[in-house]
Amino acid sequence: MTTSSQRSNMTPDRTDLVRAIVEASHRLAARGLVAATDGNISARLPGGTFLTTRTGLAKGSARPEDILEVDASGGVVGSSLRPSTELGMHLSIYAERPDVNAVVHAHPPYATAFAVAGLAIRDNVFPEVIVGLGSIPLAAYATPSTPEVAASLAPYVRECNAILLRNHGVVTYGVSVEEAYLRMEKVEHAAHILLLARLLGGETVLTHDQLQRLAAISPGSYGKSVRVEAPDSLPAPARAESNAPLPEDEVLAAIRTMIQKGNA
Repeated sequence: MTTSSQRSNMTPDRTDLVRAIVEASHRLAARGLVAATDGNISARLPGGTFLTTRTGLAKGSARPEDILEVDASGGVVGSSLRPSTELGMHLSIYAERPDVNAVVHAHPPYATAFAVAGLAIRDNVFPEVIVGLGSIPLAAYATPSTPEVAASLAPYVRECNAILLRNHGVVTYGVSVEEAYLRMEKVEHAAHILLLARLLGGETVLTHDQLQRLAAISPGSYGKSVRVEAPDSLPAPARAESNAPLPEDEVLAAIRTMIQKGNA
């Protein structure tokens, strides 16, 4: 298996990166992680510039000619296309994280539902999420396509690899387009399972001893270090005070309605 450190030492050329962005765009659409022209993907080029999806692009229809190059200030290089309006968010992540080579932004339904509800995703429930992602915090609301978005990420971007954007969506990043995309899948999968668990009475969190055991085996088994917090400092689910949870019967009724509409 290729590790993250090995992948980071491989330098894909421009053609490889364009192909990876197009493929990830198609996968976002196929998995229902975006709708219409939502979402954007970017990748770092070796010379200090970046590739990004153009604005107004339906990701399921992405082609190599829909990917353009920009410099570190967002200026377009050699193209008449316009970059995604969320490019500033991407560039702010690259500036803070020199280890990051790709960024994916999408609106996956279950994870975005957590963001709309004012809920972060706890990092002491799923071993796979703890090892692969760590904490998935909730950034404060920011007007999309403005510098507010980058500012809302600032408290978390250096320590986290996935962030929920309040009332907006999710951003993930990694050493490659593939890793950034797979982290988006992982966030959505975790959110989906958490929602179902809460309908069944709530998730069971890992104990401090279980977390310590996971941290002990992680370097040898997964090639990654896991930081274990003291029991009294483990994060509680983040919810805005103004958002009271819906009664369970209302939640179940809403889900039944959605299923019925989907089958209509």
